[in-house]
Amino acid sequence: MKNLFFTLAILFANIAISQTHQITKHNGEEVDVNFIKHENDLIHYSFSGSFEEQKISKYAVSKITNKQTKQTQKISDKIVVGSKSDYKLVKVLPQEKTIGLKQAANFYGVSTRTKGEPPIANENQTALRIKTKSASNGYPFVSIVEKPDGKYEAIAYVY
Repeated sequence: MKNLFFTLAILFANIAISQTHQITKHNGEEVDVNFIKHENDLIHYSFSGSFEEQKISKYAVSKITNKQTKQTQKISDKIVVGSKSDYKLVKVLPQEKTIGLKQAANFYGVSTRTKGEPPIANENQTALRIKTKSASNGYPFVSIVEKPDGKYEAIAYVY
């Protein structure tokens, strides 16, 4: 009788910790995970048998499928940047929201400083210039790091 209860307990524990969701990334990769939550443009999950929480940017994920109910939730659309005129499609992301995207290139330059303009207008002009350069190279995401000496580093990302 003890063996029966022990076997049933192991069986149900195995089902409880099995991978319950499948993440489909925009690059075509599929990963079986235990979905935890979707918060602040990040997907939180863990791998089977692990309690360590992992994160991935929602921009890298196409959809999440619940393997038990076969219900699919669309997370984000794939952004395709084909030319310089697609600069409006380029997303400027903070560094912490680029998890799961691949770094493609770095751009360096001097931030826009126009006399008489408010700082936000100068930041917008710099971001526009970086987005245009990123779009002309086909990169859909960019992260801008402002340096204290008036220069910047922009890191471009792809799927």
